[in-house]
Amino acid sequence: MTAKRRNLLDALPRSVVILLSSLVAIVIALLICGVILLVTGKDPIAAYRTILETGATGTKLLETLKRSTPLILSACAVAIGFKMNLFNIGVEGQYLFAALIAAESATHISAPPIVHVTVVLLIACAAGAFWASIAAFLKITRGINEVISTIMLNFISLSVMQWLFDNYMRDDSDGGLRVTTTEIKPSGRIPDIVSGRLNGMWLIALFVVFCYWLLVFRSKFGFRLRSSGLNSTAAQTAGIAANRMIIVSMLLSGAVAGLVAMQSVLGEEYAYGPQATPTQFGFAGIAVALLGRNHPIGIVVAAMLFGFTDSTSAVLQLSGIPNSIVKVIQAVVVITVVIVNEATSRYMNHRTAEQTAAALRAEKVGV
Repeated sequence: MTAKRRNLLDALPRSVVILLSSLVAIVIALLICGVILLVTGKDPIAAYRTILETGATGTKLLETLKRSTPLILSACAVAIGFKMNLFNIGVEGQYLFAALIAAESATHISAPPIVHVTVVLLIACAAGAFWASIAAFLKITRGINEVISTIMLNFISLSVMQWLFDNYMRDDSDGGLRVTTTEIKPSGRIPDIVSGRLNGMWLIALFVVFCYWLLVFRSKFGFRLRSSGLNSTAAQTAGIAANRMIIVSMLLSGAVAGLVAMQSVLGEEYAYGPQATPTQFGFAGIAVALLGRNHPIGIVVAAMLFGFTDSTSAVLQLSGIPNSIVKVIQAVVVITVVIVNEATSRYMNHRTAEQTAAALRAEKVGV
């Protein structure tokens, strides 16, 4: 890097450098994906043109927002853990467990629509928080790494849910092959913003993002959370209770995770079922959180990027490009962004160290 170019980078604010690095990473990822398409005998320019032309329509934009909703919630759940230096890989199990409990609870509640929906959402949060609390308890009492415990809890969650569903909660009254819980009453359903296109859960997801920003970046609790994540030893020295922060952050992460499937349960299917409730949002949320650098705006943009590529996958298939290429594009984007972000972080840390050293030298000269 030349001295002129280095001076230009040094003059840029940290936020601008981070934004530029993310844009560069996405461009690099698209170039890599273009090479992959060429190797498989496809025209990358035609593929990207199809994605842009299709995604620019009003229908696809609404579908993008709809598909981004569970990803926003999942990424927020993961990001809360990341800020505490906890890797909550159990969002998948937490939201599926919460979906079953919330769907079954909703069928036994009789209340006005707003109250009914609010109570069910709170039940979903409580169920997700409960499942996440197991990993927190194991970490603070037995020192078990949360990655290991949450992975195992994902499998346990699926088994427990299958047992509960098969023995106590399934509704076979219609005799169909697609078995679910009893259908939720109209008062317990979240209405659509645009009929059949965009559910009201999207607004709730944006509200959760706002609360995440307010709590993590603009509150005393958020300062303690981030301090504990950056340096737990220094945080404890400053009087911050590490174990308490682990418990609270995992509970909050699990509570947000509990909302991930609510668009499906309360806004689309009006029930829970093994075939009706979507999976894999927990793992996709990790990718979205990494891509968005755990920042509220970054999470929303990254979730919409994933929703955008997912919404155009069907059109790509009609053009002869397999659906799997969309997943490849998403994976390459995430990997590239993570690598570039790591390089950027190292550069920024080095720049900060140099600036601090220069300031100290200037202070000594002044003395």
